[in-house]
Amino acid sequence: MNLILRIPLQATPEQATRLLALQQAFAQVCNVLAPLVQQTRVWNRVALHHLAYRQLREQFPALGSQMVCNAIYSVSRTCRRVYQNPASPFNLNRLQGKPLPLLRFRDSCPVYFDRHTLSVKGGQLSMFTLDGRMRFELALRPEDEAAFHSAKLREIVLARRRDGVFELSFYLETAGDKVPAQSAQVRVERTGAVPPSGVGEIPEYVMVEKTA
Repeated sequence: MNLILRIPLQATPEQATRLLALQQAFAQVCNVLAPLVQQTRVWNRVALHHLAYRQLREQFPALGSQMVCNAIYSVSRTCRRVYQNPASPFNLNRLQGKPLPLLRFRDSCPVYFDRHTLSVKGGQLSMFTLDGRMRFELALRPEDEAAFHSAKLREIVLARRRDGVFELSFYLETAGDKVPAQSAQVRVERTGAVPPSGVGEIPEYVMVEKTA
């Protein structure tokens, strides 16, 4: 069974500033990668990693190796959605050999984490930021916390909602049918695909610059 656990973060103003800085730095890396994808037509995650990782690590030392990898994943994932989804207006078949449009990531783009850059233990969430780990207390039942460790984790996504609140979404694949309990902090959604592939619409955090 596929689940999405959504947890809003009760961030202080200082914490929110740090999260905004991380989000902006993540978008910067994505925007360095996007022209490379446009020029080379390479967006396979592994191939793009080999093509760009070393340069990105040198250019963005504060982001760390794993977050650079996550930014590469973000660009690869977004390019698949824009260039390969049959419903996308910028699908390769529709372009008919024309140059790829350039993708530009807004500062509001989601930030992708993994088990190296984010952890949950003893009711405490620990996550990477540009100036050290940030921690939040979570009111989770022991069995809910166990789900983070036992389920197959597909994605962890940090996004800023329209009301300005930062929210973490955990995309999980579980073996059984037991669903974690809803609570004031955790919202649980069943989903048919983890992570969702979209239906062809361009993500709102991406601007597409058409080429002549």
